[in-house]
Amino acid sequence: MHNTNRVTGKAALQRAGASIPARARTIVMPFLLLAIGAIGGCHAAPHSEVTSRQIGWRPIGKWTGRGGMQTESFNIESTQWRIKWETKGEASPGVGLFHVVVHSAVSGRPIAEAVEHSGNGKGVAYVTEDPRLYHLVIDSGGVDWSIAVEEAVAGEVEQTHR
Repeated sequence: MHNTNRVTGKAALQRAGASIPARARTIVMPFLLLAIGAIGGCHAAPHSEVTSRQIGWRPIGKWTGRGGMQTESFNIESTQWRIKWETKGEASPGVGLFHVVVHSAVSGRPIAEAVEHSGNGKGVAYVTEDPRLYHLVIDSGGVDWSIAVEEAVAGEVEQTHR
């Protein structure tokens, strides 16, 4: 069995040999308690850090149009990238065509057929190829189109919990 004696207030001051006038105790005590509370509140709670590897997408370029075109060259530094595309404004149902082919910007050779779509719509085409310079060849008829190329980037994300 453990006994703890706790002495508070005037008795504690008298035991410590302090003699503080009553008026001074009335003024000083609230400030002293406030200061002790503030110091206690400054203590940072322990926190844990969790790191996880995540994939993000870095914008490379955006193009819009109606009809065919070839994009300017763009550099991809990773092995994974994507083409986000959308077609709209089809004049007559079933008439609009949209076709995107990925080409090497160095040799000009076609590497992958990324999108082949009829009518209004949207989607994402993923490309897994070696890092290099690329360009896209877009063939389109009867629809307005827009595309955005984004490159996969991996990184460590630190989450702090308090």
